[in-house]
Amino acid sequence: MNVYLAEFFGTALLLLMGGGVVANVNLKKTYANGADWIVIAIGWGLAVTLGVYAVGQFSGAHLNPAVTFSFAINGDFPWNQVPGYIIAQILGGIVGGVLTWLMYLPHWRETEDKGAKLAIFSTGPALKNYTANFISEIIGTAVLTAGLLFIGSNKFTDGLNPLIVGALIVAIGLSLGGTTGYAINPARDLGPRIAHAILPIPGKGPSGWSYAIVPILGPLVGGMIGTVLYRLVFKGTFDIWTIATIIVTILTLLFGMTMNRKSKNGDIAKIF
Repeated sequence: MNVYLAEFFGTALLLLMGGGVVANVNLKKTYANGADWIVIAIGWGLAVTLGVYAVGQFSGAHLNPAVTFSFAINGDFPWNQVPGYIIAQILGGIVGGVLTWLMYLPHWRETEDKGAKLAIFSTGPALKNYTANFISEIIGTAVLTAGLLFIGSNKFTDGLNPLIVGALIVAIGLSLGGTTGYAINPARDLGPRIAHAILPIPGKGPSGWSYAIVPILGPLVGGMIGTVLYRLVFKGTFDIWTIATIIVTILTLLFGMTMNRKSKNGDIAKIF
């Protein structure tokens, strides 16, 4: 299988299963309606596991632009394939969102809560503060990318790695996911958010584009941090990527502060 097709297929499968568990919990008159956070966290972990099993042998199953970018920084992935991987992942995310919509066709009309519908396709903050939300996505994705590099440094029984990766996703969801819904993956948020915007979902609200920069930029910066920390601590490498990561992180947090000041809704939660 072509590597780009593999990333497309794997990400679509990931978003169908991951978005599907949120839909099962959020939409009215499903058998799982009203189930709790642990169901969603485990569902996403198993979705990642399945995606990795499906296409890992073909493309390495990044399924996440932040992972692709991070592996390239670490020297584990060729830079010339980065754009193609990211495009395939985002397109897969759109298709995964469409498939989730198809799976639950009668239930959209039965559900009045516009926010619950949007949450199936994209993430959002429990408390809106762009700086704090950036920090949450940065930390969560730093744990993800550093964790993947830790896992790659160890030897497991053949076929066990996808389960370990899935367990990592569950751990992030349970421990770090309650603030922003742990996008930790730009394709996981942007692709389905586009699907939400274009699909004829009964009674849907806006697609939340004012927040969309957080689950795109935050994971990319977090991926950089996780990678340079791994390189610094375990390889003793301090290079231009370390300096660039520090600069980008500072600029991102300053950007979050600027967005807080420009918010006109008065819904920005105070940190101090």
